[in-house]
Amino acid sequence: MASESSDSNMDREMILADFQACTGIDNIAEAITLLELNNWDLVAAINGVIPQENGILQSNFSSQASQANIFGPVSQSEAVEATATGATPPPQPPSSSASSSPSTASTSCPLNASSRHIVERQSRMLNFRVEYRQRTVDLVVEEASSVGDIKQILEAELGVPVSKMQLKGWKSGDVSDSTALRSLHLPKNNSLYVLTPEIAPTASTSKNSALQDSLNQNFLLVISHREAQRDYSLNFPGSRTIQEVKRNVSDLTNIPVRHQQWEGWPASASDDSMTLAVSGISYPCHHLSVCRRTSPANAQEPTEECADVHMISDSEGDDFEDASEFGVDDSEMFGMGSSSSRKSPMMPENSDNEADALLHFTAEFSSRYGENHPMFFIGSLEAASQEAFYGKARDRKLLAIYLHNDDSVLSNVFCSQMMCADSIVSYLSQNFITWAWDVSKEANKARLLTICTRHFGSVVTQTIRTYKTDQFPLLLIVMGKRTSNEVLNVIQGNSTVDELMMRLMGAMEIFTAQQQEDIKDEDEREAREMVKREQDEAYRLSLEADRKKREAQEREEAEQVRQERMKREQEEEKEAIRLSLEQALPPEPDEDSGEQISKLRIRTPSGEFLERRFLGSCKLQVLFDFVASKGYPSDEFKLLTTFPRRNITQLEPGSTLMEAKLFPQETLFLEAKE
Repeated sequence: MASESSDSNMDREMILADFQACTGIDNIAEAITLLELNNWDLVAAINGVIPQENGILQSNFSSQASQANIFGPVSQSEAVEATATGATPPPQPPSSSASSSPSTASTSCPLNASSRHIVERQSRMLNFRVEYRQRTVDLVVEEASSVGDIKQILEAELGVPVSKMQLKGWKSGDVSDSTALRSLHLPKNNSLYVLTPEIAPTASTSKNSALQDSLNQNFLLVISHREAQRDYSLNFPGSRTIQEVKRNVSDLTNIPVRHQQWEGWPASASDDSMTLAVSGISYPCHHLSVCRRTSPANAQEPTEECADVHMISDSEGDDFEDASEFGVDDSEMFGMGSSSSRKSPMMPENSDNEADALLHFTAEFSSRYGENHPMFFIGSLEAASQEAFYGKARDRKLLAIYLHNDDSVLSNVFCSQMMCADSIVSYLSQNFITWAWDVSKEANKARLLTICTRHFGSVVTQTIRTYKTDQFPLLLIVMGKRTSNEVLNVIQGNSTVDELMMRLMGAMEIFTAQQQEDIKDEDEREAREMVKREQDEAYRLSLEADRKKREAQEREEAEQVRQERMKREQEEEKEAIRLSLEQALPPEPDEDSGEQISKLRIRTPSGEFLERRFLGSCKLQVLFDFVASKGYPSDEFKLLTTFPRRNITQLEPGSTLMEAKLFPQETLFLEAKE
């Protein structure tokens, strides 16, 4: 009995997932109610809902109307059963009446618009920009067309015969005219160029010749990855598009194209489908820089600085119109497959490095649900906590811990409709640090519980243990406090977008109130520290001023002592010279000696008179020495006669007094030299 009950529950979970996928009803409670009204009959429940919502299905439709479907006649029950089992109705040749009544074709599909591509796959439309010499032709063709069809259109537009036309720029190399575009797996936007070697260019096409040369040239792009502080030197041909360059850079930096923010592209490079040859970059070398965009939500409202970040969004979105091209069957898309049926798990088991595990998780999440998702923190839970809780109060954020489980039927719905909703992505990116972990494997779950016990305590660990597999995924909202971290909310996988947003906003209100208190405390603490720093600085400056004053005084005193010592030494030296000169003077002759005697009277600057007798034959040097011995050296004073005024010190020291006409007597005076 227990086994039968378990099988019944599993069947109902699969029916619920199929019903939501087919009808687009997000509210699980409403979906369960509608299924119970139809006794869990999937076909009856879908038929009861679709006519009321979309007016697509009519109760009585003829076999002729069903033939309008491109796959041939498919009954209502067959289409729904094919959807429920993940099978595709076998295609049949279309009837001749398929084009007779458009309204009839529109009523033949028993599914609503959200899941109609499961039964009826419409052909994609591809955009082509083709350059030929001075002309550019924009084309829109079906993916079912061939390369030859494009050439025929170009022949009409350009006037160039198909036989002389070479269509270049295919990313897979040269292709034949019979090649189907679908087999090339092209993005939505493409750039090609036409070569006509057999048609000589005219004077009016000289510029296009230079363009063709540029398409064959190699451009060196030096790309700086700012976060990693690493430069990449990459060579690309001129025919390579900007979109292809960004995809190659994504492989090198692990930054998805939609999250890339570039600097250095010229203003003319406004379209990612442009080739490098016409983008306006410098030849042969051009420098660019790339970093991860801070918020994925900004891709919806691009600024001028990062307008080229999301230019390939259309082509990326179209690549997911047919999930079978990526090896994903319909049952996986609607949550019917188990984790074992997927190509790879969300996270490898027993990974040694948390950062590597998170990189794998992010890549797998992007491949399953698209690039528009929250920016998951790459690193350990401890590092995420440090980033969220331990910066400045104004920079702190809430920590959102996303716990994924592939075994839960709710995982795909929660990820695709909740975690990838624009409003949720924007709100999480702006206000939260989002860290993720996969608990599908027991080893990874045990590791998570150990990590949570270390950082949040046993209460959080026990809380996670109480949730059953069908209640996953979980989103834990954690707020950092002074003493410990607190889990504000645990959001289960059965929440709607509105419920999820309301609970996130409620947690944000609590966090904002706490953050304001922390900011106030931090400002007061910084103000106190600022006052203390100012006081310490003032005290330091005072000590510095006192030290400089003391050093200046010491220098002044030392200089004074030095000057006094030099003055004393100079005076001593002068005195020694004076004494030596005085001792070297010849004796003063007597008046009665009978020799020719010259009596000289010398007035000093102080008004005193020096008198002495000299022999008339004495040299002037003896007179100079006598004056110097009295403290008036000849290098400082000059000896002058009264009338006529003569400067005796300018005469030859070897001349005699008589030759200098200082005989028999003369009055002289001393004057300081200028």
